[in-house]
Amino acid sequence: MPPQAAVRQAGNVAIVDLDGRIIMGDGCGVVRDAVRPLVNAGSRNILLNLQAVSYVDSAGLGEMAGSYVTVARLGGQLKLVHTQGRIDNMLQVTKLYALLVAFGDEAVALRSFDAE
Repeated sequence: MPPQAAVRQAGNVAIVDLDGRIIMGDGCGVVRDAVRPLVNAGSRNILLNLQAVSYVDSAGLGEMAGSYVTVARLGGQLKLVHTQGRIDNMLQVTKLYALLVAFGDEAVALRSFDAE
């Protein structure tokens, strides 16, 4: 089954709930396809919820990094919540934690948008 993305709003933050495997092939483009319409509609605070994501490969990480750059260039913020296991390891190994700030708790992540 290809990955899914559902968007919900919490105040001034668009939360993208991702589900499935974010990988080259079927999963390629799900992050970009979810973030692009949000940015085009004026959203500048975006939180990617990875709680239901079972696997991310380098293409998936590239999508997240590319989406971060797109949002940041427009003066916005893109952050992650509920990264787990292998995803945490990949973010550390690739040093993408320097760009993609991750949180373990959604409420804390949402408050972080107000702090900046």
